[in-house]
Amino acid sequence: MIHRVAFGVLVDGERVLLCHRHPARALFPDVWDLPGGHIEADETPADTLARELAEELGVRVTRSAPLHTTVDVPGAETHAFVITGWEGEPTNLAPDEHDDIRWVTPAELAELDLAVPEVATLAAEAVAAVREQLDGVTARHAEESATPGP
Repeated sequence: MIHRVAFGVLVDGERVLLCHRHPARALFPDVWDLPGGHIEADETPADTLARELAEELGVRVTRSAPLHTTVDVPGAETHAFVITGWEGEPTNLAPDEHDDIRWVTPAELAELDLAVPEVATLAAEAVAAVREQLDGVTARHAEESATPGP
């Protein structure tokens, strides 16, 4: 049986949000991971992500995009997203699943025990995508400011 999973990388500046999986969890206990969960039969990966982040963190996703890094988990089909817009303050609403949540920089990930190595790669990809997006907005704004009016 293939487990279908969706997870997201919430990005705030140069930081990403990780959840520490409760030590009593059957799969991947006592490690840091990205928020998300199993895709239900009637859900798309994006629907799952929205539901899981609302349930686990109390946030409503308003803007996301797929990430390209492949996560190698045997028996799983994974879907990763960068989350650049949300409403609400991330709060641990699922203490039986996660015993802590924390904002970390990609550099700090090297010091943490991660569920899978790709967590670090996804975090770096997400931060870079947000940086590119911001650089593009800044460049467009500079071009518009430099263009003389009629």
